[in-house]
Amino acid sequence: MTEGTAPLLARIADALERLAPPPPPAPDFSGARLFRHEPKSGAFVPAPDYPLSLDSLVGIDRQKTRFVENLRRFAVGVPNNHVLLWGVRGTGKSSVTKSAFVALANEFPDLKLIEVDRDEVTALPPLFDLLRARSERFVVLCDDLSFEDGAAAAKALKSALEGGVSGPPENVLFVATSNRRHLMPRDHVERQGAIAAAENAEEEMSVSDRFGLWIGFPPMDQDTYLAAIRGYAEQFGLHAQDLDRRALQWSTQRGARSGRVAWQFIRDLAGELGVKLPA
Repeated sequence: MTEGTAPLLARIADALERLAPPPPPAPDFSGARLFRHEPKSGAFVPAPDYPLSLDSLVGIDRQKTRFVENLRRFAVGVPNNHVLLWGVRGTGKSSVTKSAFVALANEFPDLKLIEVDRDEVTALPPLFDLLRARSERFVVLCDDLSFEDGAAAAKALKSALEGGVSGPPENVLFVATSNRRHLMPRDHVERQGAIAAAENAEEEMSVSDRFGLWIGFPPMDQDTYLAAIRGYAEQFGLHAQDLDRRALQWSTQRGARSGRVAWQFIRDLAGELGVKLPA
């Protein structure tokens, strides 16, 4: 390098530094406890606390106890497992996650919950790498997870949960809800050749094995459904004649009995009576 080229290279380096985008600011998790992650912008959008308490979720006591037990272990930093909540729709899988989180976050201020869209599973590895360096402890929730796009998303999730050579982040607990225990789309075989379908099925089912804790949510029977209705009605001061009959009629019209259907009936009843409910 000659004496004349050194200043020129220095000016070029300075110009490139000015043109390069500044590093993104570190995320701020101090303003809320629940967040939604947007991978395209890298933003963590704060969300209000989930309004329903654990006590409001009726008929799933075993599932609540098991989930809270594992979440508490995570909160105190002892061994725990990633969680797959699976079962029929509307039985309280995501509600248990959020209600339990809010309950324990009151006790453990460093707990944060980040919800990710199921279509953004491929963004999980860099998200986990970002969270690894933080002092907080993060529950990362993916609601209604399934691998509609095949094995690519499954490989990304496996990579995130295994953590590569660095290992999985100790401060991240991944929770997924799904209507299917093995996370596979129903038209899996129809959309692919036999060999490709078998290979992708093996890839996707192997992801289920990365969840150390599986918690099943069976359909709700009539007695449990009515207990949920009565519990909500008492909690929110909703007084109506023929409550059970109306609740059963509502479930018949919907063609299902579940915690979600019970809550929708309660919202309809509250609207009729002019009573405000949690959002």
